Parts: sequence; C-alpha cells; structure tokens
Amino acid sequence: MPTRRIIIDLSDRQLYLLDDDTVIRAFPVGIGRMVTATPQGEFSIINKVPNPGGPFGVFWMGLSKPHYGIHGTNDPSSIGHLVSHGCIRMYNNDVLELASQVSIGTRVTIRS
Repeated sequence: MPTRRIIIDLSDRQLYLLDDDTVIRAFPVGIGRMVTATPQGEFSIINKVPNPGGPFGVFWMGLSKPHYGIHGTNDPSSIGHLVSHGCIRMYNNDVLELASQVSIGTRVTIRS
C-alpha cells in the first residue's frame, strides 16, 4: 500500500499530494504573509475538523505545529496569494478532496 504524504511548496504556492514519491494531485494554496510567514519543516496532520466555522471554510486539518493548519476559506480570491497568518488556505472543494484522501498522522513537508 502506498504511503500518502503532502508537500507544500511555498515558492510556487502549491500543495502536492503524493503516493510514495509520485505526485497524484496538485492544488493551489494561499500562504502566510511576509510578517506571518508559513513555517517550514516537517509536520503531521493531528486532527481533522469538518465545518470549523469562521474564516476556515468547510474543513480544518490541524498540523503538529500548534495553531497552524491546512483549511478551506471563506475568501476564494485569496488562493495563490500571501494572505494568511501562516496557515495553508485552499479552495473549499479542494480541501474536502484532500481531506478525504489523507488520514491523521499524514506527513506534511513545508518548503520554499
């Protein structure tokens, strides 16, 4: 069985879903502003919350770095831009698709 993992490339503002080392899906994302940059490093998904409310769109996946996550948005025009306080924003349809394909414990690499 392939191992799923996520790579978020800050320079091209894309989230890649991989099976082992093969990219199976790419999604555009919004990332942190310069003063509230998205943290780089190795993390994992620690929780999944449907309908979290507020600016988090239809789904929240919390990362092992406290207060950071991958989530939907109530402002789709923000995708592709430096807009957040460090979280990874996705279109609501995209975050639902991603959430259905990854589990708690999935490795998340954030790099520039």
